[in-house]
Amino acid sequence: MRKIIVHEFITLDGVIQAPGSPTEDTDGGFAHGGWTLPYWHDEIGAHFGQIFADADTLLLGRKTWQGHGEAFNPNPAEDPFNGFKKYVVSSTLKSADAWRDSSIIRGNVIEEVRKLKSQPGKNIIMDGSSVLVQALIEHDLVDEIVLHVYPLALGGGKRLFPEGKRLNLRLIESSALPTGVVYQRYQPA
Repeated sequence: MRKIIVHEFITLDGVIQAPGSPTEDTDGGFAHGGWTLPYWHDEIGAHFGQIFADADTLLLGRKTWQGHGEAFNPNPAEDPFNGFKKYVVSSTLKSADAWRDSSIIRGNVIEEVRKLKSQPGKNIIMDGSSVLVQALIEHDLVDEIVLHVYPLALGGGKRLFPEGKRLNLRLIESSALPTGVVYQRYQPA
């Protein structure tokens, strides 16, 4: 069975909202977008390479899919994001034509994701997608959580973990980067 690997940029207080740009996601009046930028290090890119090497599919919520599509669809087909099959969970999209090799998941999302996991193939990567990732965590469908933990607290914003859900995790890898970011990989205990 394929694994779902969640990768997130996350603050010490658990925020995953708008890591890459001030305009990325301003829901709820969020004014701290782009909080990862001062902490970039090439090892972050190398970690992405490791995750992508064992995957062939992206699973994303609508907002993350749209943002990634705008950023990556203009790039060549060889771009790692473009070379993957992409699934977007949405009840509002009419078409997935905005980003090549994309399909829409509608209806019973949990059942559709279970079917996707049971298909042949490599790992499935998720990032962003706070609503979707919380639903998958609630239903124990996440096989690994990969975090780049940033040394700051924002005090509010969209979070990775759902309220009231206890998760027992086992640390399988950890390293500190020179910019203060800590790379961590966890699997369910």
